[in-house]
This record gives sequence, C-alpha cells and structure tokens, in this order.
Amino acid sequence: MRFVLLAALAVSATSALSPATAQTMQTMKPTTVTLTAEAHVERAPDIAEITAGVVTLAPTAAAASRANAEQMARVIAAVRAARIAEADIQTVGLSLQPQYDYQDRKAPRLTGYQAQNTVSVRLHDLARAGTVIDALVASGSNQIGGPNFRIADEDAVFDLARTAAVRKARARADLYAHAMGLHVRRIVRLDEGGGEPFARPQPMMRTMAVSSAESSTPVAPGEIGLTARVTIEFEVE
Repeated sequence: MRFVLLAALAVSATSALSPATAQTMQTMKPTTVTLTAEAHVERAPDIAEITAGVVTLAPTAAAASRANAEQMARVIAAVRAARIAEADIQTVGLSLQPQYDYQDRKAPRLTGYQAQNTVSVRLHDLARAGTVIDALVASGSNQIGGPNFRIADEDAVFDLARTAAVRKARARADLYAHAMGLHVRRIVRLDEGGGEPFARPQPMMRTMAVSSAESSTPVAPGEIGLTARVTIEFEVE
C-alpha cells in the first residue's frame, strides 16, 4: 500500500508540473537582432528621353491648328531623318486653347488661339543626343524638354544593390552576434525599404561629358545611382 501511494503521488506531481513547464517553454522567445542596411550602385545610363513641342498662335482655332500641324510635321520628319525608330517616337500631348486679354474692370477679350503638340523621342545612342536636339530646333520645335536619362535594364542593376544591402546587413549581424558571444541562426523577417513603401530611386547626376564632333549642344549623361534599403531581423543563439 505504501509503494502504491508513493507512486500515485509521484505521478500526480509530474502531471501537475508538465503543463507549467510546457507553458514556460512556449513563452520563451528567441533572441533577435534587427538591422537596416543600404547599398548604392551607380551605372552610366543607356537611354535618353527628349520631348519636342511646337506651340503656335493664330487669330482662329482652325488657323492655329493648321499652322501647328504643318510645323509639327517638319519636326517629325526631322526625327525620322535622324534614324529614330518609330517605336521610340510617341505623341505625349495635344492642346488647343483660347487666349484672352485680361484688364481691370473690363470683360476678357479673346485675342486668338494657341495650339500645342508634343512628342517624346527615345534615344539609345547618347552620343547623338546633342545632334538630335539641334535637328529638332532647326526643324521648328520651340519647346524642348529633357533629356531625361535612365537605365534600360534598371531591375538588374537594382538587384545588385539589393544583394549588396543584404550582405551588409548579414555582416553587421555577425558582428553584433560575435560581440555577444553568439552566432546568427537564421533570418526571421526581411522588409525592403526599411518597412515603408519603397520608392524608385531618383537619378543623381555626375558630370561625364559625351564627346561628339557633330553636336553643338553639349550633353552630359553622368551616372544614375540606385539605392536599395532592407530591414532584416536575425535570430541569434
């Protein structure tokens, strides 16, 4: 009877402690280190985008529209003569608006109409950018915008920055873990952009002139910088 009673007490004590022990183990959280790292990659652009517009004024809407169409036709012809592919020429704006003369204490007086037509031209040979701009102006374009430079395969360059940012974060995690006498076990979470919605990087220009004997308009494409930012939580043990 004594043996049975002691065995029953032992089982009862074990049953009472097991849930508490399991709960304690479940509430134990691993030690983690959260780090944010950035990496910057610069590359020379290989695409330039230029906008060329024609603005005309005339007493009537029909006259303004007709004059604009004739002048714009010469601009488009100059673009094609510069060996720009049709896929790289796109109309990006058309407008026809009345023009008024405003004077104090008088009703607005119609003075005429303004017509505007704008095309976007994409260049893959940046050395010809100045020559193309000169040709656009000579053919009748009186509004020039750009050039805006970018990288054709931007995602590939951006992936280089992403990879470098992850490696920098991992090296820093190893540093902190070693200082604490621990080591990195695994990655718990990774966020791109520091936990905020990621914005595509803006171009940062650095002077790098393009030499062209034919160009009278100097153009310096520089380099475009892409920055990747990651926030990573590492578990250490």
